[in-house]
Amino acid sequence: MRRNGLSLVSAIVLFGAVLIASCAKPYHEQDERYVFVATNTGLPYWQEARAGFADAAKMLGVQGELIGPTGYAPNAELVAFRQAVEEYPSGICLSAARPEIFQTEIDKAISLGIPVICVDADAPDSKRLLYIGTDNFKAGRDSLKQMAALVPSGNIVVISIPGQRNLDDRVAGVADALKNFPAIKLTRILDDKGDAKTAFDQVSELIQNKEKVDGIICLEATGGSGAAQALHRQNMEGKLQIVAFDADPETLDWIAKGAIAATIAQKPYVMSYYGLKFLDDLHHNAVHKFKDWRAVLAAPAPTFVDTGTVVVDKNNLNPYREALATQPKSL
Repeated sequence: MRRNGLSLVSAIVLFGAVLIASCAKPYHEQDERYVFVATNTGLPYWQEARAGFADAAKMLGVQGELIGPTGYAPNAELVAFRQAVEEYPSGICLSAARPEIFQTEIDKAISLGIPVICVDADAPDSKRLLYIGTDNFKAGRDSLKQMAALVPSGNIVVISIPGQRNLDDRVAGVADALKNFPAIKLTRILDDKGDAKTAFDQVSELIQNKEKVDGIICLEATGGSGAAQALHRQNMEGKLQIVAFDADPETLDWIAKGAIAATIAQKPYVMSYYGLKFLDDLHHNAVHKFKDWRAVLAAPAPTFVDTGTVVVDKNNLNPYREALATQPKSL
């Protein structure tokens, strides 16, 4: 009898707990939606970021969507950001192609109570709540150090997109690191506009004009494969050193073929995965230092989260590939 009595009490307690739980307000609303506005979404880099954003959304039980132009088009990205704000999502991640054109719109979103954090490319003069991504100045320095190990002296060319804040920071890092390698001269900065074909044409022209170039540093994702294709066309693999940026499948293939010596690989999946988690914490005021992040002088979040980089070359290419959960593919 005593055992049956205890079982009955336990059942009543369990039933009460289930009843309370069923009446409790869920942490996440059914229509809770987060948006990532990105640049050049046709690149494998951004498809990897999309995967991180989707995985974080699935884990939290919310909606997550990555949007933006399929080519490098800052004004089109700005239109996408404005449309996202008009839909009043729970939070927005943004990679600001041109920070100066986004500042007013970011500030407007914050004033509406929509948390905005910058991922991959920052807009530091805006009211964005934090930046999560690569320390781009350091990444630029690392690119030059890799090149210096391959070309101790000589002329180098940089491929970038002038005016894009994160890439400008990388160029500044290269320039700073040159102070330690006086035998290396930076002779040109090329603008490939985020297009591998443009990089191919520019490097092909350098070769055809027989310009004295000993190394090429590519500071954005598409430049490496474009430059490598130009060398391949001229049967010059290994004769002119290339240090690329990011780990697009084509870049990794060119490392395997010997046309690219190394690449500085970022972590777009990690950036977007934790980017959504930070947004979710801000939306729910999960960090209880203040009553509400909207009414404080500084948000209860880190100011800068460095997701780091890894140098990938022929020596560690296979382990790097094997460690990847998936290989992003072009749209």
